[in-house]
Amino acid sequence: MNGPRPLTLTVSTAPSESAIQELKQNLLHYNNSRTGPENYLRLLLMLRDTTGKLMAGLAGMIYYQWLFIDLLWVAEQIRGQGHGKTLLDLAEAEARSRGCQQVWLDTFSFQAPGFYEKSGYTLFGELSDYPPGHRRCFFRKTVSSEGKA
Repeated sequence: MNGPRPLTLTVSTAPSESAIQELKQNLLHYNNSRTGPENYLRLLLMLRDTTGKLMAGLAGMIYYQWLFIDLLWVAEQIRGQGHGKTLLDLAEAEARSRGCQQVWLDTFSFQAPGFYEKSGYTLFGELSDYPPGHRRCFFRKTVSSEGKA
C-alpha cells in the first residue's frame, strides 16, 4: 500500500526550542529555494550609563536586503534628548553599509508612532484594536537612493 501516511496533529502552548527551530529551518529552506539566501544578520545597539546600566537600545535583523527593527527602547528619564533618533540613525547607516535599501518596523499607538513619522518613516498599515483600545502601526523607510522610485 503506497497511499499517504497518516498524520498526527499536536498543539502546544509551551513548545521546545528545538521544535520551533525545526519548523523555522523548513520554512527557511523553502524560502531560500525561491529567493536565494536571506543573508540573515542580527543587529544590536546599546547605550549604557557609566555604571553599565542599560539606558537605551535597538535590536533588529537584516535579511533580504531589508532591516527590520524589532525593538527600540529609551529609558523614560532620558527620553526627548535625541538618543532614540541617534540609535535609529546608526541602525539605518549600518543597514545601508550592508546593502539594505529599506527599513521596516511596527509600533503601538501608545508607543511612538509620531517619532517614526518625524524620522521619515511612512505608515503602510495598521491593525485596529490591537491591543484592545489601541492600534499596531507598521512603518517603512527608504534608506538608499537606489531604492527610491
